[in-house]
Amino acid sequence: MHYELYVDSLFIINFVMNLYLLILVDRSTIRAASPGRLAAGAAVGAAGYLLPFFWTASGILKLVAGICVGTAGMLCVTFPVRSLRMFLKLLERLLLYSFGMGGILLFLIRSLKPAREVLTGALGILGAGGIAFLILRRFRFGLKTKDLCTATLCRNGIRVKAVGLMDSGNSLMEPISGKPVCVVGKSLFERLWGEDTGGFRVIPYHSIGKKRGIMRGYLLPELELDTEGMRLKFKDVYIAVSDEEVSRTDGAEVESVEIIINPGLFEKNHKTGAVEAAD
Repeated sequence: MHYELYVDSLFIINFVMNLYLLILVDRSTIRAASPGRLAAGAAVGAAGYLLPFFWTASGILKLVAGICVGTAGMLCVTFPVRSLRMFLKLLERLLLYSFGMGGILLFLIRSLKPAREVLTGALGILGAGGIAFLILRRFRFGLKTKDLCTATLCRNGIRVKAVGLMDSGNSLMEPISGKPVCVVGKSLFERLWGEDTGGFRVIPYHSIGKKRGIMRGYLLPELELDTEGMRLKFKDVYIAVSDEEVSRTDGAEVESVEIIINPGLFEKNHKTGAVEAAD
């Protein structure tokens, strides 16, 4: 028996489905992938899927090799993987979303029997995959609304480690540049700036300590964040200095917290490509 395989259709289907999955993985971690890397990773994964069709070896060996090469290549091209721990964390996310998407596709095909022929075609698979993508994007297997991380603040050769809290309630922006602002307490700020407190910018706020007011904002040359097995480096991050320790401010809820991370930092750097993996 002979089957006709349309390589272009298989590649496009796998490319789009991989793109769905990679976007979900990226959103569930800390948005380290640029649009170009997402597309390149999806293409590598699709090429890996087609590898068994062009290799003369045993069926099982070809299948395993194709999956391993495609999956590993897809993750390494898309994300700044610098450690086995980070790779395994990303792989865990990918598998979670893959099983979730597969389950939704199977449910749609079995439930919508009149449309089964359409759903099993190329356009049907892509459309059903899009529905699964929209459903799964509402679930976050990665960072919670509030999550702890290890932050390293760097300035003039001084490196200070602190416990950070990623809080979606922090939406502070530097009014001139529109950049997201992280919040630190006085003691952490003094360890980095000492007596040099000039050259600040005014950061208006609404719910840090008081109903509304202003804080002094400073440009931090470098900020490293280590969370969920991933370590990322951000350049030129604005920090605002709270009059009280941030562990006592609204929403901190953890005594050891010294810096509140603005989640907009990931979105901003995700778009500009200013984020990079730390060594």
